[in-house]
Amino acid sequence: MINPENRKGLLAMSVKVIVGTQFGDEGKGKAIDFLSADADLVVRFQGGDNAGHTVINPHGVFKLHLIPCGIFRENCTCLIGSGTVVNPDVLIGEMQKLTSAGVSVQHLRVDKRAQLIMPYHIALDECMERAQGIGTTKRGIGWAYATKSLRKNLRAGDLLKPECWQEKIKDFLPLVNAQLRFFGGAEIQENSLLLQLRQWADALSPYICDGFSLIHDYISADKRILFEGQLGTMKDIDLGIYPFVTSSNPIAAYAAVSGGFPASKIDSVCGVVKAFSSTVGAGPFPTEITENAEMLRGSGENPDDEFGATTGRARRVGWLDLPMIRFSHAVNGLGELILTKLDKLDGLKTIRLCTGYTLDGEALSGMPGTDELYRVHPVYEDFPGWQSDTTTCTTYSDLPENAKRYVECIEAQVGVPVRYIGNGPARENMISR
Repeated sequence: MINPENRKGLLAMSVKVIVGTQFGDEGKGKAIDFLSADADLVVRFQGGDNAGHTVINPHGVFKLHLIPCGIFRENCTCLIGSGTVVNPDVLIGEMQKLTSAGVSVQHLRVDKRAQLIMPYHIALDECMERAQGIGTTKRGIGWAYATKSLRKNLRAGDLLKPECWQEKIKDFLPLVNAQLRFFGGAEIQENSLLLQLRQWADALSPYICDGFSLIHDYISADKRILFEGQLGTMKDIDLGIYPFVTSSNPIAAYAAVSGGFPASKIDSVCGVVKAFSSTVGAGPFPTEITENAEMLRGSGENPDDEFGATTGRARRVGWLDLPMIRFSHAVNGLGELILTKLDKLDGLKTIRLCTGYTLDGEALSGMPGTDELYRVHPVYEDFPGWQSDTTTCTTYSDLPENAKRYVECIEAQVGVPVRYIGNGPARENMISR
């Protein structure tokens, strides 16, 4: 169990951003659930329901796709921010599941500027994925962001104004249906769409707010704010392994962009690092393990095994890739690391750690592009495993010496301290240093 003293100062800074440093699936849900103990406001600042955050705490096991992971804290307001794309059906379903589990959603808010994912976004995504798949979740995320750029989306605030959504649907639906016909998809009927919007408005109107004012009010009052990112740096639309990326910017700077406040207000950036690597979908993966992958993936019987929280797909797994973590540090300006799932290495005799790349026989100093990543050769340092149970450890000194050597090599190579270590799936399985 965590010593209550360890909770003090978890959010000593007023504005902290939590980001994934790999491909996503690093364990951000557990990290945010833990860190939100002292938070006044948790803001989900980008992405949609294409990835889930798994939280295991006294309330149960939850896979949240839109609602911030601070929702389990009674005194914490949770905001779905302007940078997100929101499928109202998914959001309403999540709210119902939480309520059924005895978790209140009275402190949930949705920024009026958040973009809505419509049924036609999902239909177009499915058509496109059939035609030229890149491994998307077919949740309409990319199309929602695309039509955001076309300035044709409905936003959450539009649900408060029926005349607004009726006009926008009438204007845009003919183009949408023309696209669906081109791809061989079924057309969307206007009447059924308007009825769906009415149902969404009835369910969500009480939660819609001005997120910009809410964030600035909390900043002005020197409240403790935690910004929750989705996916990881290598999936960033601009800086990641394009085109095998998400459609938004899951990096720390975007918390300020979507929140509408100066980046100088960010006091701390915390990077979540899984003790090994994993990804879902296509794209380069230099340290991937193709034989005996189940030693890291698990069987799927446990909630923290390596299967997608959204799709259930088995994740590709591999050794920890430090060039990617160093790249993430360069992008995000990490002040501390949370190393998760250390316990998943407990049974291994030897653990490999990628410390660099070579390409065509030459050592690389930076992060290569997508095409080059297919061709790089990882440079490994091998560590002896500890082959003992770390889930019972409550302090850093309790960890086996070989585990501590692994942790200390990571922070030395990245140049960022490992502040917290996850050594099990539950909230209390977190060691503070």
